[in-house]
Amino acid sequence: MSTAILSRIRELMKNVGYKSRPIQALIVTNHDAHMSEYLADCDRRLEYVSGFSGTAGVAIITEDEANMWTDGRYFIQAAKEMDSNWKLMKLGVHGTPTEGAWLTRKLKEGDLVGTDPRLIPYPVWLNLESELVHSGITLVPLSINFVDEIWKDRPSLDNKAIKSLDINYAGETSASKVKRVWKIMKEKSADIVVLSALDDIAWLLNLRGQDISYNPVFFSFLVITANELHLYIDEQKITESIKHHFKQDNFPIEFHPYKSIYSSLENMVNDIKKVWICRSASFEIYKTFPESKRVCECSPIAVMKAVKNEVEVQGMINAHIKDGVALCRYFAWLEKSMADNIELTEISAAKVLENFRKEEADYIGPSFHTISSTGPHAAITHYIPKPASDRALSLNEIYLCDSGAQYLDGTTDVTRTVHFGTPTEFQKNCFTRVYQGVVAIATAKFPYGIKGNCLDSFARKPLWDVGLDYKHGTGHGIGSYLFVHEGPMGISWRPYPDDPGLQPNMFLSDEPGYYHEGEFGIRIENIVQIVPAKTAYTMRTSELNFLTFTTITMCPIQTKMLDINLLTDLEINFLNDYHKKIQNTLGPILKERGFTDVYRWLEKETAEIVNYKN
Repeated sequence: MSTAILSRIRELMKNVGYKSRPIQALIVTNHDAHMSEYLADCDRRLEYVSGFSGTAGVAIITEDEANMWTDGRYFIQAAKEMDSNWKLMKLGVHGTPTEGAWLTRKLKEGDLVGTDPRLIPYPVWLNLESELVHSGITLVPLSINFVDEIWKDRPSLDNKAIKSLDINYAGETSASKVKRVWKIMKEKSADIVVLSALDDIAWLLNLRGQDISYNPVFFSFLVITANELHLYIDEQKITESIKHHFKQDNFPIEFHPYKSIYSSLENMVNDIKKVWICRSASFEIYKTFPESKRVCECSPIAVMKAVKNEVEVQGMINAHIKDGVALCRYFAWLEKSMADNIELTEISAAKVLENFRKEEADYIGPSFHTISSTGPHAAITHYIPKPASDRALSLNEIYLCDSGAQYLDGTTDVTRTVHFGTPTEFQKNCFTRVYQGVVAIATAKFPYGIKGNCLDSFARKPLWDVGLDYKHGTGHGIGSYLFVHEGPMGISWRPYPDDPGLQPNMFLSDEPGYYHEGEFGIRIENIVQIVPAKTAYTMRTSELNFLTFTTITMCPIQTKMLDINLLTDLEINFLNDYHKKIQNTLGPILKERGFTDVYRWLEKETAEIVNYKN
């Protein structure tokens, strides 16, 4: 129970507060100092106080209430994980107030709301501050983190090594990338850029780490000036090999203690005219500089990183081919095991998938915790199987597996939903409509630079037609041996604030779904690459170029879950072409490696389906 934790926090709110004044509300975010989506154990403050382990949420604690806001991906999970001390606030549901609206109703003029300014993005702070000020409520930065004060057994941060990423995988030297950044800085008249996003730093410097599970990054800040770089990092990580990595490019870089970033920035204030502060920066960094000196825009690294170079493109394709071999082995094994009545659980099955991936070249590890879910667990969008909840796979239930891998040459993320017995007509109808959404995105043609949210309804229409929907985005960007969720673009009903517009060689997921709470869940997820489109006509008065997607994920879609009568010719042809591509790509590899049974399974799963309506 969270009773004791809340009691101790409320004591600090009353007795320590802000500058000897009690605070009436405490905000606990689900961020680290870098606004990472996935957190190291030492940064799981929201989970510590509330029990909620999802990646998106914010808690507000007052003298007599404890509320936690999260989005539709986590409604079911949060309700299961939090105890009776907590109230779940369902973001996006009619009647649910925003955090700011709730605070203005709950508190009175003169009250204080506190939070750690190092753990909240500055745009979130500014929006909340402007909402509260109209009611005479003040948002204040706390110098002490109240959760850390009471978290006596808080995990320590391991000092894990970092390594350089070879040019054969990176495709561009760090020096070349930095020169591009310097050019952008000049265009913006920025004297320095402050980087806090860990994937930005790792990509720019061609370094990878292991400070956060599944994410090959390392805790650091990077300040880029007009002629040198300053890396704030645990200096034990800077080995001779890392120094050599920078010397190879005659790289102008200095190293500083990780925790000295804030004092260093304070010392720079008087010496610079303009500082580029990225939108992912904390309020602590933002408030260091006066408004007249700030350039507040999306990180210059974000778009550079999102548009893959030729080496990264080929690496992503190669990674998905390797992943396809492991996935085909897994689903072939799974189908045979279920037919042979071998007892399997969500956890035991997921371990086999990871073992198959380990046999592939340049495999590093999973890109996130495998969502191996059956029956009602599949309706929990980001379900993580644990020993206490581990459920046996069944011939009578849908099995959803969302998994991914980190390879030196690319990151993967794939979801397949299968049934080992006989699906119901309703399940087939839902699956078919989800598949139609996948095809709608994969075959879309759109102008260069269009925002990703413009495509979102394409995927939802088949479900909307029968009154169904899903409570998550349709697609996210994906890194190259980096974060499995990468910005700044994406496909969602909500616009991405820094979406630069879709461009060739961006990679995104295509993953509509449907979730029937308490019974089953369905999701199909492929990774797609943006490529030039062939169109019937060209606008003579415009230089407008059109784009489309090509699917690089290599894993069959289970055809027995489809209601063929609902499919159009385009949807049938797409599946046949996609399956033929998989067969032609993976078939020779499976044969060469002696996976005869898997090859036969692949032949069966990719067999052409016939349009019975013709």
